[in-house]
Amino acid sequence: MKKNPVIYEINTWVWLYEMGEQMRFPITLANVPAEKWDELAHLNIEAVWLMGVWERSPRGIAISNLHAGNLADFRRALPDFSFADNVGSPYCVRRYTVDTQLGGDEGLFIARQQLAKRGIKLILDFVPNHLAHDHRWVEESPEYFISGNKEDLRDDPGTYVQIGGNIFACGKDPFYPAWQDVLQVNAFHPGLRESVIESVTRISGQCDGVRCDMAMLMMNDIFERTWGKRAGSKPLLEYWEELIPAVKRSNPEFIFIAEAYWDMEWALQQQGFDFCYDKRLYDRLEHSSPQEIRLHLQADSGYQSKMIRFVENHDEPRHVVAFQAGKNRAATVISSTLPGAKLYHEGQFDGRKIKLPVFLRRRQQELVDFELRAFCQRLLHGINHPVFHDGLWHLSECVGWTDNTSFENLLAWCWCDGDDRFLIVVNYSSINAQGRIRFPGNDLRGQNWRLNDALSEVTYERNGDEMHDAGLYVALGPWASHFLRFYLV
Repeated sequence: MKKNPVIYEINTWVWLYEMGEQMRFPITLANVPAEKWDELAHLNIEAVWLMGVWERSPRGIAISNLHAGNLADFRRALPDFSFADNVGSPYCVRRYTVDTQLGGDEGLFIARQQLAKRGIKLILDFVPNHLAHDHRWVEESPEYFISGNKEDLRDDPGTYVQIGGNIFACGKDPFYPAWQDVLQVNAFHPGLRESVIESVTRISGQCDGVRCDMAMLMMNDIFERTWGKRAGSKPLLEYWEELIPAVKRSNPEFIFIAEAYWDMEWALQQQGFDFCYDKRLYDRLEHSSPQEIRLHLQADSGYQSKMIRFVENHDEPRHVVAFQAGKNRAATVISSTLPGAKLYHEGQFDGRKIKLPVFLRRRQQELVDFELRAFCQRLLHGINHPVFHDGLWHLSECVGWTDNTSFENLLAWCWCDGDDRFLIVVNYSSINAQGRIRFPGNDLRGQNWRLNDALSEVTYERNGDEMHDAGLYVALGPWASHFLRFYLV
């Protein structure tokens, strides 16, 4: 995969269901029309994450249909919800086999071929922390799971469940109530680790990488704090330090992506992950000042190159809801032009507003924001230049005047590779901002330059000596951006 790849997340079930409704015959991964694959290729992406292809659990569906909170969430997103619309959580995995309703393993093979013909890699899910109640290991290898006793079941029925003669803990994040539709695997059990290596090695033959759900939950210290003595003795090696190298021995190019929170990104990178969610940047884009964002971007370049930047995915609110008008575009420009991977979510470019529960097979129709779509198309076209994959990224200094501190709201960086030079400037505030942007080196001097803005399609002429000595003067309205490519005049 290229450096700084662009990854596009698709809710597989919804995507295929809607396609089938439009075409009036069932669509699976085996018979997606060629023009639909072409549409993805036209986005200039390096990888598609087909979220939710694995076989879902009938037992999990039944449990979720009894959960009042789930049902309220379903009806909020889909007012005409019926129980047929709940196809189960993609994170309640019964088997790591492609669901037959999505085309089975054969359908996935065909889909992967279609993507590969267009130069696009395939990412799938791996859910390390928990499995469905009806996964085969529940009967065949109950020791792979965290167990409880009758007192646990009596005192905490929300966390413990009896299946046959065994009492199991439900899957858990330590800061939230247990997920009652899944069972907690024991990350410390050596047999579990061996079986997971076998499973993921098999998955690595079906795709080019996996996005690992809640990856930090499997780290030794976190797992020990969550489950204590129930987990047994802490192993010498981390879960990921065993799994990732074992899989990469048979498939060295296989990509591991961590959904990561709690500032665990660096530790997970050290344990072998190729990319980790940059949730800290997302939170700062949503709530923090430009100065705090700038501090975040001063991290080591090696660390930043392994981050995944996003303003939307299936776990977060739609970006046009999470961010006020204008700010959502500024945040998208920032997340799209930094080093590291970029993650986009199907429907993001069209301005969809409704966050869909991952259990559902269909969604409401929403009006397309054609202006936003055109903006995103220009942005995607801009970052398709090789410099954003192979060039050097540099955070630029923004300066101003004592009587006008609006320059503090400007964020700027440049990408350079030989004669190719781009400058990104964003006013990340709700007021007008003016300032000067400083450049590293001396290669602007002695020349006049034409600056083409890929977002506004406006052209500027500037003198290289002035840009080097005083800095490039910029004046941007609220949440406005420059995406400037430099040409010698």
